[in-house]
Amino acid sequence: QVQLVESGGGLVQPGESLRLSCAASGFTLDHYAVGWFRQAPGKEREGLSCFTRSNGTTYYEDSVKGRFTLDRHNTDNTVTLQMNSLKPEDSATYYCAAGEWVFRGCVVSPEWDYWGQGTQVTVSS
Repeated sequence: QVQLVESGGGLVQPGESLRLSCAASGFTLDHYAVGWFRQAPGKEREGLSCFTRSNGTTYYEDSVKGRFTLDRHNTDNTVTLQMNSLKPEDSATYYCAAGEWVFRGCVVSPEWDYWGQGTQVTVSS
C-alpha cells in the first residue's frame, strides 16, 4: 500500500522545538521529490520546504528559513522537518508530500503524487 504517514505534531510554547517525521511505504522516497507543506484554518496550503531532485537543493520559504530544516533519511525511507524557535503563527496542520516529477517547485500542484494525512502543530503559551 502506497502511503505517507506524518507524526510528531503537538502543542508547544513559543520558542520551543518540534521534529516532524514522514514515513513512506510502498515506494522508495529517495526516488522522489519531497516536501513539507502546512495549512492554517481559513488559509491555503503553502509550501515550506522542498527537496527537488532536479537541482539537488532544498528550498525554504522565507518565514521558516533559518528555523526549519528538512532532512531525508534514505535508510529508513523517511523525511523529517526539524522546527526550532516556533512561533504562534506556525500553528497549522502540517503535511508531507512526494512527487516523482516535480518541476514547479514548492507549491501545491498535481505534480505531488502522494500526500500524508497531516499532523497538527499548535504553538501557544
